Amino acid sequence: MTIAPDVFTSLAPQGYEAIREQVRNGDILLCSARDAGSRLIRWATRSQWSHIAIAFRLQEIDRVMALECVEHIGVRAVPLSDFIRRTSSGQKPYPGKILLARHAAMAAQSDAAAMKRITTFAFDRLGTHFSQKEAAKIGLRLALSRLDIKLPGRLQPDDEYICSEYVARCLAAVGIAIPWDGLGFIAPSDFALDPDIEAVAQVRT
Repeated sequence: MTIAPDVFTSLAPQGYEAIREQVRNGDILLCSARDAGSRLIRWATRSQWSHIAIAFRLQEIDRVMALECVEHIGVRAVPLSDFIRRTSSGQKPYPGKILLARHAAMAAQSDAAAMKRITTFAFDRLGTHFSQKEAAKIGLRLALSRLDIKLPGRLQPDDEYICSEYVARCLAAVGIAIPWDGLGFIAPSDFALDPDIEAVAQVRT
């Protein structure tokens, strides 16, 4: 079901240990932060959502990881405990709220081959570069999307990633498509609007 705008008031925050036990491979972490960059994303998308990551449980070493794409670094993996404690720039405590959510197709996923595909795709992209040129393109896409202007071909997404493009492509590896309007870029808010994505728990930050 679509994630309600009042999700943070309807779900009581849960601590790290409780959240950790609920995470499944392919879960998403939707963030609503208040730092300057996050406020720009929220303004551009007319939503409360500013960032998104995808989570995986590494049973062999008893770790839960959040994989995300962030400016100046690119795609990286951090322990879930770090992800909910501070921003990618190191600001802590985390200046906002985080929601653990799940796509219905991932919730029903029991195919080992499919799980291998999404995990392999996600981890193979670690270290993918986020260049300043790509950041400038994304900035232009943001501005044009806010004005409802169709993108010129040279600004269409290619192999660069922002957080939501990375997560969308991870899910696409198992045939899951996140609907969006085609203006600007697929955004964290598009995940929240997907009727197949359901809130699981609010994370206490």
